Amino acid sequence: MYSDILEGRYLQSMADLYPNIAKASTEIINLQSILNLPKGTEHFLTDIHGEYESFLHVLKNGSGSVRRKIDEEFGNSLSERDKKALATLIYYPREKMDIVRRQEENLNDWYKITLYRLIQMARRVASKYTRSKVRKALPKDFAYVIEELITEKSEINDKEAYYNEIIYTIVRISRAEEFIVALSNLIQRLVVDHLHIVGDIFDRGPGPHIIMETLMRYHSVDVQWGNHDVVWMGAAAGHTACIANVIRLSAKYGNLDTLEEGYGINLIPLATFALETYGDDPCTCFDISYNAKEYNIHDLELDRKMHKAIAIIQFKLEGQVIKRNPSFKMEKRLLLDKIDLEAGTVMVEGKEYPLIEKNFPTLDMKDPYKLSEGEEEVVKRLQMAFTRSEKLQKHVRFLFSKGSLYKVYNGNLLYHGCIPLNADGSFRKVQVFDQEYSGKSLYDILEVYARKGYYSIHNKEERRKGQDILWFIWSNENSPVYGKAKMATFERYFLTDHDIKAEEKNHYYRLINKESVVNNIFREFGLDPARAHIINGHMPVQRKKGETPVRCGGKVLIIDGGFSKAYQSQTGIAGYTLVYNSHGLRLVSHEPFESMEKAIINESDIHSDSVVLESVDKRQLVADTDDGKEIQIRIFELEQLLGAYRTGVIPERT
Repeated sequence: MYSDILEGRYLQSMADLYPNIAKASTEIINLQSILNLPKGTEHFLTDIHGEYESFLHVLKNGSGSVRRKIDEEFGNSLSERDKKALATLIYYPREKMDIVRRQEENLNDWYKITLYRLIQMARRVASKYTRSKVRKALPKDFAYVIEELITEKSEINDKEAYYNEIIYTIVRISRAEEFIVALSNLIQRLVVDHLHIVGDIFDRGPGPHIIMETLMRYHSVDVQWGNHDVVWMGAAAGHTACIANVIRLSAKYGNLDTLEEGYGINLIPLATFALETYGDDPCTCFDISYNAKEYNIHDLELDRKMHKAIAIIQFKLEGQVIKRNPSFKMEKRLLLDKIDLEAGTVMVEGKEYPLIEKNFPTLDMKDPYKLSEGEEEVVKRLQMAFTRSEKLQKHVRFLFSKGSLYKVYNGNLLYHGCIPLNADGSFRKVQVFDQEYSGKSLYDILEVYARKGYYSIHNKEERRKGQDILWFIWSNENSPVYGKAKMATFERYFLTDHDIKAEEKNHYYRLINKESVVNNIFREFGLDPARAHIINGHMPVQRKKGETPVRCGGKVLIIDGGFSKAYQSQTGIAGYTLVYNSHGLRLVSHEPFESMEKAIINESDIHSDSVVLESVDKRQLVADTDDGKEIQIRIFELEQLLGAYRTGVIPERT
């Protein structure tokens, strides 16, 4: 009876939206027609690591989708040179027109020809969407005119004269350039229906803040958090160990400007402390991996000292987290108390190693994890700067609202790293505080605590535990977005032995070619093993060594190919992306992107090779997607409402 009351109330609320048979019927017809449109194109990117120029270009060209549409539309009717020029214009309309304005003798003719070509392109990319969806994507200033131009008007006898007059008028009243920009942006917008960022927006490259601003403006996007995203989220929440990690990585890769100029975080207290404490120390173990084109070499000496200062602070703060969380089982990472200052050695995993660096002026061996007075003051000031950075807080709130540790979308499973597995392929049980979790439940509980770490205001204990979990997700061997036996930061700085620096990968990376293991993962997340794919990143695929991103017969796709310049020497390419449209899956590998300036002047796109991984015999429709399932439920509900109208259970309203 209770369910009947709820159903009746729900039908009454639907009746407010569709008050009569005519309205409900029209909506059913509309929704039914949408189900038969081709599914929208999904675009997958991962491990961007602050490389904003490459990211922005790949976003603009849809991993080659724009160029493929140009080839489909114009075939042999345009030369290769004209196709390149049109593609560059669509990617960078304002910048390209600045060049054209200086070079073209008859600018009005160029405007007319270009407008016709862009209108053709806009018609093609809009053809797979409803008029309503296209209308919502139109720029307000030109919405009516663009809709007229890209929509066939069967009622007009001389359509050619009608369209010609619109274009001539646009040129005559000097609105051509703004109109070209509007059409180019519309084409970019409609080529990709939905964007997936499969983790690691932050660290290494100089522009994560630029990438975040772009994502916040994007029409449809989700994010699967990577470990480098999570540590920034922890820093924004005020977790001091996460803050130290963020600053150390920014210093290591010569990107302190990202913090100071990108996020307005004051690093002067750290710089002052570093100069006072390590003034005579060359800090040779703390070198900077910088981009010669972007880094100011005059900052090198100071940055090394800041790098060392924050690294020592980090090891102390991490030690405090480990000691107050025995359930994390990370006692092996407590190394400061294993240092013998007189002998210049450290005991790691039961073996003694000589230290490269022996100058530790802030280390009190009676209490090695206690911050010195100066360090305490620096950490307090940095914590305040991170929690009060308006832009950082805005970006992290976006990551929480649009992001998660994993996502099931249109029959695919998306996550950044791995499912922690045992050697036999079973799900590893991981203790989180006082309970054990594995598989999907491990992801779920970690995400619950991550959100508490940022949002829980009134319960300080839950907030502290949540923030410690953010650090756990960043660095623990049982974290699904880290997935290595240890984070050997200390060893990489202070020891020469290569074996002790090794970070052994979780069994997942060995077992993902085993179909029974992969199918078990699919079932754990409620997916059909016969149709689903795992799409993840995190571990750079070293193509130059013969590695492939395609595993388990195409069921697993690891699409980290080295977007970050720091990894390109290992991978041999500059990133993989994935395109999933109504025809199937296409994997795209990219060569390094030189610069936006060269792309515009030379009309040089990123050179990309694409491989069709999976094609379908029957084109996939909206009906085959998650949105389609929601629409089908809506149609069923509307049909119930129709039945209620026709039997008089609910009276119609005019």
